[in-house]
Amino acid sequence: MSAEILVVPEILVVDDSSFNRLLLKRRLAELGYPEPAMAANGVEALAAIAAKSFDVVLLDLEMPELDGIGVLERLHTQSNAPPVIVISAQTEMSGVIRCIELGAEDYLPKSFDPPLLRARLQAVLEKKRLRDLAAERLHALEAELESARRAQLSLVPRDFAALSRGSLTVAAHMEPAREVGGDLYDMQWIGAHHLMFVVADVAGKGASAGLTMARSMGLIRAGVRLAAARGEVPDPADLLTLANGDLAADNPDMTFVTAALAILEAGTGAGRICVAGHEAPLRLSAAGVQVMGGYRIQPPLGIIEDLPYTSAAFTLAPGEAMLLLSDGVTEAHDMEGGLFGKERVLAALGHEAEPAAAIAALLKDVADFVREAPPADDVTVLAVRYAG
Repeated sequence: MSAEILVVPEILVVDDSSFNRLLLKRRLAELGYPEPAMAANGVEALAAIAAKSFDVVLLDLEMPELDGIGVLERLHTQSNAPPVIVISAQTEMSGVIRCIELGAEDYLPKSFDPPLLRARLQAVLEKKRLRDLAAERLHALEAELESARRAQLSLVPRDFAALSRGSLTVAAHMEPAREVGGDLYDMQWIGAHHLMFVVADVAGKGASAGLTMARSMGLIRAGVRLAAARGEVPDPADLLTLANGDLAADNPDMTFVTAALAILEAGTGAGRICVAGHEAPLRLSAAGVQVMGGYRIQPPLGIIEDLPYTSAAFTLAPGEAMLLLSDGVTEAHDMEGGLFGKERVLAALGHEAEPAAAIAALLKDVADFVREAPPADDVTVLAVRYAG
């Protein structure tokens, strides 16, 4: 029989009777299992479990100091508790049911046959092996996703002091709902006088959305660099047309990307913006916040091939800022399922036009609204202020 046991299990026998402990020790030896650890009552059992990891516990119910039910009650609150097979002289089903309710894996009467003990042990140990394997794979997956999260966050610019030049001040924040998200933002200077900034949102969440996010960012950056290499300032519409052409060319799942992309001239506050199915840009000033107009909302990227996008002109007055956000802000929900909404966005921003302060105020109100509710979507906010 010993040849069937591929991994040597750690077994704990808990029984107040020295005769029963010796009997179980002999039965286990006959079945090819190693010598078990021993505990004479529930207190000793809990101390042994705290000191060492066991693969299975053979637990008597009727013991002094702390009985088997008490042990199961304590173990029931532990996430890493070992599996338990209850061995008892009790014959009433109510006791068996109570043990199962408290997490016992199986139940054996004290008058068990060795083949029955072998079958129950093998079943419980196999279940534990599979649980341990699943836990290892989950841990490895979580580690990979956390690495992907760090890699994704490293793609977006974070040094806002370096990006703030002359009359322009910038700030941004991105928080994926999961380890990897589908939002993106970017800011790049084109020459010495023009700043490109964009917020985009990939439909869906998780690793697939994160890959599409990285692809979209790469396409937009490539368009900026191609134009800059020619000494040109690109039109925002041309950048989104270029990105859309690649995203829509081979897209059987119809994954789409919404985006708002603008290019602002630092000396004048004049710029152009292109919006592809995205949340409306906001204009911030000391006089208050308002939804920007004068542009056309066009289809998201990735849906229609060879779609020519168009941009519209805008101008920021001295002291004004433009704020771009993803729908993870407006669609953040509270514990009852209510949405944060656009009205709360406007109220949160108030009369604040300084980018970092405006973003902080908005995120605080979102957090106060959401409270303990799990995040429904990625949250991204970007703001650019023109000092004049």
